[in-house]
Amino acid sequence: MTVHVELSSRDASARRAAALAPTCRGLNYYAIDRSAQDLLPLYMDAPLLAHLQPHLAALGALAGGRLHDLSDQAERHPPVLHPRDGYGRDEEWVEYHPSYRDMEAIAFGRFGLHAMCHRAGVLGWPEPMPPIAKYVFHYLFAQAEFGLLCPVNLTDSSSELLRRFGSEELRARYLERMWSQELATLQRCAQFMTEKTGGSDVGAGELAAVRDGGEWRLWGEKWFCSNVDAELAVLLARPEGALPGSQGLGLFLMPKTLPDGRRNAYRILRLKDKLGSRTMASGEIMFEGAVAYQLGALDQGLKQMLVMVNSSRVSHLARAAGMMRRCLNEAMLAARHRNAFGRAVIEHPLMRRQLLKLLVPTEQALSALLHAATASEQVLRLLTPVVKYRACRDNVTVATGAMEARGGNGYIEDWPNARLVRDAHLGLLWEGTSNINALDAIQRAVGKVRAHAALRDDLAARLDTAGLPGQFRTCLQGAVTDALRLAEEVAAHPENERFCRMAAGKLYHATTAALLASEGARLGTASGDARRLLLSRFVIEHRLREQTSASLAAQRWEDDAADLLLCDAPVPLAQATALLQQ
Repeated sequence: MTVHVELSSRDASARRAAALAPTCRGLNYYAIDRSAQDLLPLYMDAPLLAHLQPHLAALGALAGGRLHDLSDQAERHPPVLHPRDGYGRDEEWVEYHPSYRDMEAIAFGRFGLHAMCHRAGVLGWPEPMPPIAKYVFHYLFAQAEFGLLCPVNLTDSSSELLRRFGSEELRARYLERMWSQELATLQRCAQFMTEKTGGSDVGAGELAAVRDGGEWRLWGEKWFCSNVDAELAVLLARPEGALPGSQGLGLFLMPKTLPDGRRNAYRILRLKDKLGSRTMASGEIMFEGAVAYQLGALDQGLKQMLVMVNSSRVSHLARAAGMMRRCLNEAMLAARHRNAFGRAVIEHPLMRRQLLKLLVPTEQALSALLHAATASEQVLRLLTPVVKYRACRDNVTVATGAMEARGGNGYIEDWPNARLVRDAHLGLLWEGTSNINALDAIQRAVGKVRAHAALRDDLAARLDTAGLPGQFRTCLQGAVTDALRLAEEVAAHPENERFCRMAAGKLYHATTAALLASEGARLGTASGDARRLLLSRFVIEHRLREQTSASLAAQRWEDDAADLLLCDAPVPLAQATALLQQ
């Protein structure tokens, strides 16, 4: 009887809790990310990287500590819309939990994520930083908090629209405040794009812009407004008398408060009850003659807005890559610390195979991110929709697989996996659905501007100088050629639209296979760790080939490769090269 009572004691319950696998809470997400640390010297100038290393380590520690906890609190206390004030005045305002404001102080204030590519002095660097800097910080930040990166990115990319297309007066009035790191003076920005009538078909939008003396006034509504109560918003509207369709849309900047201190004439009707990204307020807007300022030519609005959309797509890639890294880390912790049937879960062959299915797309996304962050505009024209399409879809699969690796606890809100699954799905929708991005990549980037030629030349140069084994290099070159040929064939005829997603996916896998191989060869020579060569082969065997070989003997190399990839030791170049040739 005493033994049985002891089994029900508090001490016994606490002892059994030690059998549960821990989470990544408390870890430094940068310190444990060997892939990012190994790759950054290949993509970032050495002086900048040396300067940013302590800041990346600081954000990594915050992501596993205070930022992690703030994000959890903000998730549990989402924004609340107050339609009127205590005197019955229509002064609708959004109340945020203090944890959200503290996260803003980290993102906008301490690290200046929205401003580091626009002005000197952020994090003590004497000039504006290249895009790769902000995207690496996004990658780390997203491992703890997804939703706030939307306002960060919108403020960043909207300021670029204002800089390019705004009048001198507007730039003088708003730019410095959009780049401020002081929350009291910061002008955050929103993006209001979607309407009930259009959805992805932006050209069907009905929001009207009407001349009123020297001003434009907006009438109508927007259906999905991100960062709904920001101080500024960029949006598309149809000037009175303009052509129908996308050619008739103009780009406008709308302030929340007019220069004379009055609230602008629009109402926040309600906040969206979203599946994920709950910390950030999304809502619906009714415009009742709101004053807005023209940006650029009135018939070039959509084309100008795409400057912002393309930047946002790379930001989504950074978020997807970061979230996949978090999911992979959670799955590895669970598999290493859980025991089943007498041994650690990670020692079971089926779990090892499942972990590889999480590892490969995670590493693909990191390579795609660093490449996109440093690529030429010609390469980016095709690469941006391709990586947005595929990486965001992989994020959903990886998040779901990581939840399964933790078992039943992964489905419980006390643990991180359920939220990671919810947030991952939003990447499929913002800045274009999978279909929209695939169509943009194949029908427009390939079919209209032949952007694949730049990508072809870029990848060819990487493979030619990587020093790869001849047979494997030929295999990679063939994969790239086949993917480009399929993209051209699909783009050549409108009736091939149903193959656009297939073609975009093959471009992504061929591109990342080439990147992984090039990185693996360089790192194998420089630091003695050629594991990315093995990852490249996994992409070819399992993500590019339509059928896996039915011969078990032909797949024996995978067991040896898995042993190397799932441990922490470096993979010697000679050992990786030998496995490529099996």
